[in-house]
Amino acid sequence: MKRKIAVVIVAAFVIAIVFGASRLQAQGALTLEALAERINLLFTGQDEMTERLASLEAAVAARNWLAGIPIQPENRCTPYESDDYRYPQSLEAQIVAETGGSFYSPYTGETFSWADEVDIEHIVARSEAHDSGLCAADIFTRLAFASDPLNLTFASPQLNRDQKVAKDVAEWLPDVNQCWFVNRVVAVKRRYGLSMDPREAEAALAVLNACPSFAMQIIAPAEEEPAAAPEDRSTSNAESDQDPGPQVEGDPLDLYDDNNNGRITCAEARRHGIAPVRSNHPAYPFMRDADGDGVVCE
Repeated sequence: MKRKIAVVIVAAFVIAIVFGASRLQAQGALTLEALAERINLLFTGQDEMTERLASLEAAVAARNWLAGIPIQPENRCTPYESDDYRYPQSLEAQIVAETGGSFYSPYTGETFSWADEVDIEHIVARSEAHDSGLCAADIFTRLAFASDPLNLTFASPQLNRDQKVAKDVAEWLPDVNQCWFVNRVVAVKRRYGLSMDPREAEAALAVLNACPSFAMQIIAPAEEEPAAAPEDRSTSNAESDQDPGPQVEGDPLDLYDDNNNGRITCAEARRHGIAPVRSNHPAYPFMRDADGDGVVCE
């Protein structure tokens, strides 16, 4: 619309110039070449002005990071029920595709070996989204939100359940990929019409205004240390025959299987301080010994 108005104004100027120039030409004061040059200068100046205006508008729009997001206090207008925000584990494949083909957590830069070492993590937490507008939404909108790949990534169970939990960007930011994270939070909130409270909006703007890029940075895993020479199998077996191993009170799965999937991973073993796990440890039968040397999680 602005460009149309500008064109109309320019056209009026051109008509005025042509009319005035024709009188001047009749008086011998202006040639046709000079008239053409003046009209060309007028259009060139208008094009430059239009381009500068467009660039300025684009710059303003680019800094209007939170456009369309209501800024208001959180409000739990209906009780939160996690069953209203169910999602299928089959979404793992889509997340793997986005994170470079691995179980990569953009929050810490860690790459995990197995799916049971990570949680599917909601970038905008489900309960936080509930308090930011979804408490008034229908069940179909809630389920769509919970399963939307735009809002999903990977995180370790400890980070997901103990650190980030239901916090917003004013309360928690990842160690790495902060620009990607906050930009994704804004995109999700805009898609579902969710609000931000004032502290959250202020924290989001502080990050976004300093971002050179919003792409996810994939940090390559550090090179592994050279593996130690394998133990003599006969010696290991003899030692295990003589040593009954650590005494553990209770079922190993109850003690160490945080994901309740019937297996114990190295991440879980390290979390509970039992790694490395030898064949005489009660947890060993529930673990995967890939090289069969009687020790896992070396």
